[in-house]
Amino acid sequence: MIRRYRIGEPINTDSVVEQIKITTGEIPGWRKNQETRSLTFQLNDSDVVYGLGESIRGMNKRGWIYESNNSDDPIHTEDKHSLYASQNFLLVTSPERSVAVYIDTPGRVCFDIGYTAPSEMSITFDDFDADIYVIDGESRLDTVRQFRKLIGRSYIPPKWAFGYGQSRWSYMSVEEVRNVVNTYRSEEIPIDSVYLDIDYMDHYKDFTIDEDRFPDFADFTKEMKDDGVHLVPIIDAGVKIEDGYDVCEEGVEKDYFCKKENGKNLVAAVWPGKVYFPDFLNADVRKWFGNKYDFLLSKGIDGFWNDMNEPAIFYTEDHLSEVFEKIDTYKGRNLDIRSFFEFKDLVGAIDNNPEDYRRFYHDCNGQKVRHDKVHNIFGYNMTRAAGDAFRRLCPNKRILMFSRASYVGMHRYGGVWTGDNKSWWSHMLVSLKQQPALNMCGFMYSGSDIGGFTGDCTEDLMMRWLELAMFIPLYRNHSAEGTRRQELYCFGHQDWFRNIVQLRYALIPYIYGEFMKALLSDDMYMMPLSFVYADDKRAIEIEDQVLVGESVMVAPVYLQNSTGRSVYLPEDMKLVRFRSFDDYDEEVLVAGDHYIECALNETIVFVRKGHVMPLCAPAKCVNELDYSTIKYICFDAEPSEYELYNDDGLESITI
Repeated sequence: MIRRYRIGEPINTDSVVEQIKITTGEIPGWRKNQETRSLTFQLNDSDVVYGLGESIRGMNKRGWIYESNNSDDPIHTEDKHSLYASQNFLLVTSPERSVAVYIDTPGRVCFDIGYTAPSEMSITFDDFDADIYVIDGESRLDTVRQFRKLIGRSYIPPKWAFGYGQSRWSYMSVEEVRNVVNTYRSEEIPIDSVYLDIDYMDHYKDFTIDEDRFPDFADFTKEMKDDGVHLVPIIDAGVKIEDGYDVCEEGVEKDYFCKKENGKNLVAAVWPGKVYFPDFLNADVRKWFGNKYDFLLSKGIDGFWNDMNEPAIFYTEDHLSEVFEKIDTYKGRNLDIRSFFEFKDLVGAIDNNPEDYRRFYHDCNGQKVRHDKVHNIFGYNMTRAAGDAFRRLCPNKRILMFSRASYVGMHRYGGVWTGDNKSWWSHMLVSLKQQPALNMCGFMYSGSDIGGFTGDCTEDLMMRWLELAMFIPLYRNHSAEGTRRQELYCFGHQDWFRNIVQLRYALIPYIYGEFMKALLSDDMYMMPLSFVYADDKRAIEIEDQVLVGESVMVAPVYLQNSTGRSVYLPEDMKLVRFRSFDDYDEEVLVAGDHYIECALNETIVFVRKGHVMPLCAPAKCVNELDYSTIKYICFDAEPSEYELYNDDGLESITI
């Protein structure tokens, strides 16, 4: 059952598709404090708190403070409170209850989940205006299903987007991209996509191509596609300020950019230097900006990733002037400890300065609204602009789209990746823990940068990360400028890397099929163990093992130099130890604790009792997978008992 309550006068986010009548009166189980602008909920000792989508720390959110405040912060350490996304869904569950709350408000919200008071969850608002949805379910899964139905069907990517993707900031030319693809092909490592970061553009201008480095772009796109490879360019939120640049000039002419209080366009800066931000909260602007994607669609592009759309701000013209003026006051001074750190903070806090998000305004359904009050839906509406445009421009075709910044509702238009992680073993584990919470919030197509974006990836880290991400939908290796090259052929043991990626392709019948079955039924694709083993205390507390689809449990190795790990089995399961797609051992293990050996070149998968896992012969790309080669790994079940979902993976599905 879903009940809706209203506090104040919330701004409509369009995150909900089902109309629920507002219930008047107090919210049962919640204490409202108008003075502190907060809601408080009592937690039982046995309660586990899931949700909040993309966030740091573990699956159980108890014991920390989280903020919904989309942040361009690449240092994802445990002391942080917010990342790039705001997904305000929480599920409180125990043997006695399963109740969820969705806080629908586009401004900053703070969730104190047993941090200040261990037995309380307190939600504090910058602006006490929100629609509050309270959901009572018969189980964890039932509660999530009700929420997913409330917010609408999740985005469906093309099937090729489940293949391996290679990315780097940046591949600088046609020749470099061609070399990447040719080397993967010569090493017989499957690949379906190569990502183009900001340097494919003409001086970092959206919807342009550097013709010197990427001449005859449509022909090159076709050349790649003929070899089974899709080029996926980046689009940023800032529009470069430049005379003669059509996107800039049209936006100025049509009055489509965000404005300061005095009515002048805000001048901020990102990759190209000074930029304007399109006012994505304005429906006319969304249609205009969305149509710009046709520049690349018409050249054969069928996938995009939206970036820097929190929005990230290097500086604003106004704040930079203030900083330079203040710096002058430090000249000639003896900087003691206090004044030195004041000076350091002055310079170090130029980018993504909170005051800058209060300098500009949006036209939100005809109402002038300051940006910080709708900050968390900016990136969502950029991707919404693209998603709506794809439905207009190529209505029968699936286009790959995922975004860095997001809010509930954006899940209907695209997926997400979790931003600028690091080549840390701890970030590999975080990437697994984030997946169930993203599923809860409707973000089914998701993933993290395999190998880590910044830092120098080691060969063993890359191998273990590929194995850990084996069933995660977005399977992309991405790294930053100045870091060690981490294309798989840059390491040794090419046969091991080949076997791992080929295994991914062999498992795509299961991965894609279970993903689609979950998506089309508003179900979970990746789940905590407690969603199935609800009465098993051990299962409830485990966060490094995850259920995938109906048949599989994964328990990857994620510690450096480990040659195995301890695994808890809530029931009898079949261990499948893969060295390659056609070289594996099967062993039935009884419920309980086991130490499982796992060499660096092995991927371990557990098949649940009474279930079936299909796999097929791998191919160089998803389009060439031959489903007639499918065989089945079964545990006390027959292949005929398994429902294999498949479609062409390209045409839109009517929903």
